[in-house]
Amino acid sequence: MKKKKKTNEFLEALYKQYKVVVSNDKTFEERLSFKTTKFGVFLVALTYTSILIGVTAVLIFFTQLKEYVPGYSSLELLKSSTELSLKTDSIERVVTLNNQYYNSIKKVLTGELDTIAFNRDSILNEINKDMLLSGLSPSKEDSLLRKYIEEEDRFNLTRSQLLVENKILFQPVIGEITQAFNYNENHFAIDIAVDTGTPIKAVSDGRVVLAEWTMETGYVIILDHGDMLLSVYKHNSSLLKTQNELVTAGEAIALSGNQGTLTTGPHLHLELWKNGAPIDPKQFFNFK
Repeated sequence: MKKKKKTNEFLEALYKQYKVVVSNDKTFEERLSFKTTKFGVFLVALTYTSILIGVTAVLIFFTQLKEYVPGYSSLELLKSSTELSLKTDSIERVVTLNNQYYNSIKKVLTGELDTIAFNRDSILNEINKDMLLSGLSPSKEDSLLRKYIEEEDRFNLTRSQLLVENKILFQPVIGEITQAFNYNENHFAIDIAVDTGTPIKAVSDGRVVLAEWTMETGYVIILDHGDMLLSVYKHNSSLLKTQNELVTAGEAIALSGNQGTLTTGPHLHLELWKNGAPIDPKQFFNFK
């Protein structure tokens, strides 16, 4: 009975009306007045608090303010981190390939070569075996091109050509081979006897990756033709191109000579390298 009475008194106090008057502090003039209850005040306060919480939540979760919440990572940040990680992996792979490539160039320049199982047939297959078959009959376009080149003088493109992975190789000079390619003796080139000052031509389009003078081989120039194909020209008397220059097939890049301690007379020392392995240039050109 007492509990029921206390409950009724609490409800009556909760819904009991009060008059709220706003007046001037000096004149006591009434400016505003209204009636309310304790429940009404509680309801207004609850509604205002709910609206304030809702607006705050919307501002945090649907604007950039959410990035300032501790422990929150934005989708853009995650996306950028993923892209940077992928780019880093790609750069690492490119750096690794470049290091291997420059090591191959270093071996070409110094004449060093690791002991590998050299398979001539596999090399031929790598550079388009079908075009190297001796029984291959020339096409009409090839016959016309050969006829045109044969009519050119010594400063133009020479006559022997061969496709190597969609590349046409042009004979750098015309002369007699004085020392053939010999893998067992570490002579990864052919020596062609020519007069001093004979123009040496690029075997294909490419970029000069090395152009300098060495004690053993005189003026040396190395061309990068892409697809891991390099050509090397040694014992020159002078160079006509500098490092990083672009050259076209058949363009004069040096003048032959008798430079270096390893030379035995005026000649061109010609090397071809594919994927870090030496290739016999004789199989691509017609020498005497």
